Amino acid sequence: MTAMRQMMGKLRLTVNERKTRQCSVRDDPFTFLGFTFGRQVSWRTGRPYLTPVPSKKKVQAICRKISVATSRSTTWRDTDEQVAHLNRVLRGWANYFRLGYVTGAWAVVQQHACRRLRWWLRRKRGRSAGVEGPPDLRLYDEYGLVKLTVAVRRLPLWA
Repeated sequence: MTAMRQMMGKLRLTVNERKTRQCSVRDDPFTFLGFTFGRQVSWRTGRPYLTPVPSKKKVQAICRKISVATSRSTTWRDTDEQVAHLNRVLRGWANYFRLGYVTGAWAVVQQHACRRLRWWLRRKRGRSAGVEGPPDLRLYDEYGLVKLTVAVRRLPLWA
């Protein structure tokens, strides 16, 4: 803690004592700048490793932003304009959160974006809520919705 305070002092930054704590990342994950740093388990090998993941709070926040962008009050937009707006939101979020283990968070956000765009298209065309919308592939191919795993390059944690 002393070394960290000295380092921050050299940078002319102050440490918020209420928010600062010493922890073992292996046992006690922490959140910093929207990432939760902690222990994950590899789905391939079953071995644990330390990596950042987008925090649940940030995933929920982008999902809320997508919901607002596709609300009933935005059906006046042209479909191309709406998809372009969603693509900017998705790319911006994914470009920030592309370090560490992101595929789980990206999948949640991608599914939410597809579901909301499908809902928005039904509302725009005046169809009832019970009618199925276009499948995900059609949203990507025909409407041009960005697919995060293809459009945004993940950064390796350890280069």
